[in-house]
Amino acid sequence: MWMRGGTSKGGYFLKEDLPADTAERDALLLRVMGSPDARQIDGMGGADPLTSKVAVISRSQRPGIDVDYLFLQVFVDQAIVTDAQNCGNILAGVGPFAIERGLVAATGDETKVAIFMENTGQAAVATVSTPGGRVSYRGEARIDGVPGNHAPVPLEFRDTAGSSCGALLPTGNAVDIINGVPVTLIDNGMPCIVMKASDVGATGYEDRDSLDADSALKAQIEAIRLQVGPLMNLGDVSAKSVPKIMLVAPPRDGGAVCVRSFIPHRAHATIGVLGAVSVATACLVPGSPAAEVAVLPPGDRKTLSVEHPTGEMSCVLELNDQGQVRTAALLRTARKLMDGVVFP
Repeated sequence: MWMRGGTSKGGYFLKEDLPADTAERDALLLRVMGSPDARQIDGMGGADPLTSKVAVISRSQRPGIDVDYLFLQVFVDQAIVTDAQNCGNILAGVGPFAIERGLVAATGDETKVAIFMENTGQAAVATVSTPGGRVSYRGEARIDGVPGNHAPVPLEFRDTAGSSCGALLPTGNAVDIINGVPVTLIDNGMPCIVMKASDVGATGYEDRDSLDADSALKAQIEAIRLQVGPLMNLGDVSAKSVPKIMLVAPPRDGGAVCVRSFIPHRAHATIGVLGAVSVATACLVPGSPAAEVAVLPPGDRKTLSVEHPTGEMSCVLELNDQGQVRTAALLRTARKLMDGVVFP
């Protein structure tokens, strides 16, 4: 099934329909997407990392979990398929897909689907619109970066701190100085390097094309990324899609913080779901670059609007008595685009 999940798009497969051998599976998916090729002209990929993604779904044997979800990023112009990161946008389609494929039974007008994210070993709960026992993609929910209205798919994340790096702040520091630039190395569902845009010669308000054309900026932040890989317990990240780079600036449109993200070598048209969660969490780390530019609401339940190139994404963070993030929830939407057979 080909689906849009959040602001991404890709192929959703039952695990049993793919080769069990990892090398065979990856070779198949490269053929399906048409990689490596900048246009992915001989496959289903959309010539962009955001449209060259795969979800592998199976019925779960874990207590309290309905389905297991493995996310795979298929590189566009390289013969690489990686499971080194999660994807919260593609996650938005997992619940609807699971119900459509009969892995989960609809329970009324709304159906909650508990999802184990294999990439990070964490769980999320998606609430899917199922009037009359069937998945509906029609509704009034809107998310920036996607035209039109759709059925809401709220996603609730729990215990995502240190999902890939072993700790929320893998170095134990709110701020590390890398190549003279203050950064926060953080992982609350997505490993990220958060730095002030002004510290690397940017404003944080550029459009995607301007950022992609700035080769000097990209070289500077990539040098930082390569250095922090081992510090974040990720090893050599030269061929990995994590950590992501987040350039932050003061909000301009009434939000909490403004972000320009790299994923990691191309500027993101919006921002990833779990990347937004990690940045929003960084805003709550005293002394961090994000905290220095953020405008935070009061209270133990904080809705932080993360501004990005094409709008905003609101993260609802609930804090415990120690001021640490206990849960994070976001509103996404999804839509089934095609159900059929792909020929590799």
